[in-house]
Amino acid sequence: MPAPNLADLDLFLAVARHRSFRRAAKERGVAPSTLSLALKRLEEDLGVRLLNRTTRSVTPTEAGQRLVARLAPVFSEVAESLDEVNSFRDTPTGLLRLNVPIVVSWLILTPLVPRFLAAYPGITLEIIENNAFVDVFAQGFDAGIRYGEALAQDVVAVPISPPQRYVLAASPELIAREGMPGHPRDLIGRPCLCHRFADSAVQPWEFERGDEVVRIQPDGRLVGNGVHIAISAAEAGLGWFCTFEGFLAPSLAAGRLVPALQDWLPPFPGPYLYYPSRRHVPAPLRAFIDFMRAHYEAEMGAR
Repeated sequence: MPAPNLADLDLFLAVARHRSFRRAAKERGVAPSTLSLALKRLEEDLGVRLLNRTTRSVTPTEAGQRLVARLAPVFSEVAESLDEVNSFRDTPTGLLRLNVPIVVSWLILTPLVPRFLAAYPGITLEIIENNAFVDVFAQGFDAGIRYGEALAQDVVAVPISPPQRYVLAASPELIAREGMPGHPRDLIGRPCLCHRFADSAVQPWEFERGDEVVRIQPDGRLVGNGVHIAISAAEAGLGWFCTFEGFLAPSLAAGRLVPALQDWLPPFPGPYLYYPSRRHVPAPLRAFIDFMRAHYEAEMGAR
């Protein structure tokens, strides 16, 4: 029996972990056909079927499951050993894959990524914007960014942003027409611009002052998951809009929008960078953690 190719074994582990040739190919940056050829070659070398393939699923056979159980720890140790050597470089090298919400990408990472890449020329950074609650580690990401309520209990979480807040705003023309609301319930029956995630209903607006919490279900003629279209509609006087302060800051500063009910929208904790374990952190991720921690401490110190 010919000795199997180590690269083929590594690709087999990727397919077995994702249960998908497409997702494994995306993680490894190769074509699905390359994976199919590697798996065919590996099964021929070993003389045993490792994966059951249908048009809808890919699952390891019993032999495949046993091979995964033996190989996964070995390849993990190899990766850790190589990355320990990487940590001795002047600057780390390698690929860092992050899964982040759109709001974090736009409001927090956009100004920081160029600085990070300039500081670490050997690192390739892949950022995938995704608002869904997914298992980022099962999908091959090194780390994710989410808000506290979405974090699992068994991850290491590092704060990366000072507290944030929502702002409710409308155009001066709309306020002149309908008046300024004095209480969140005054928004009922008024035109609003509604936000919804792709896989959910329209998100309610939550207001809080002291011990009183009020949830309003906004209603209006524009519903979508795009912030900038809603901001444009708000500036045109089509309705009230409530979103992250960072999105509305330019419009507020220019007077195109006017804030309301500010005492009903207190700050809330910013997002966290999270990863699976303290035991071994790959050098590119460690560099990113240190970079974001330094930024966070500078931001908090400036307040």
